[in-house]
Amino acid sequence: MHTPSLFFFTVSLFLLLSSCENDVALVQRISYQADAPTESTKNLVLTYAEDGYAKVEIHAALAETYRGQEQITKIKDSLKVYFFNDRGDIVSTLSALYGEINYNNGALMVKDSVRLHNHKKQQTLETESLFWNQKDSSIYTESAVIVRSPKGKLFGQGIRTKQDFSSYVLLQPVGSWQIEKNQTIQ
Repeated sequence: MHTPSLFFFTVSLFLLLSSCENDVALVQRISYQADAPTESTKNLVLTYAEDGYAKVEIHAALAETYRGQEQITKIKDSLKVYFFNDRGDIVSTLSALYGEINYNNGALMVKDSVRLHNHKKQQTLETESLFWNQKDSSIYTESAVIVRSPKGKLFGQGIRTKQDFSSYVLLQPVGSWQIEKNQTIQ
């Protein structure tokens, strides 16, 4: 009586173990998606430091990194970038709903409800898209812009500024302004 049970158990165990083999190549062909991110992160915080001090800090609700010829992190569902001075104080803040960090060229592109705010001057740049170049700390766009400050509003098509947004150049100003003698717009 024990022999058929033992034989049945042995055959069943053999079949069970031999049928559980995974073909790695087959699994990769079935589950691989060429456009899928290689890494996903919620509540991402990236800090760029120089001489041990934070210079830039990027906060993102959701970030997806893609690695290929270029390494790009796509930031979805809002982002905030803090720019610091040499004393560690936040001097300006950049916010948007979407962004892409290109690690190959050191650029950040942001779009959709973009705002750059200088805290000391209480001035805000509003546009639909802009670029931050990490190498020279410049921010620029060729899109329509509005600069709001306690002195009023300026309109233009494109702007160039440093990341602290302490001064700027409107590429194609639009509208008219009344400027007092010996006053400059910055």
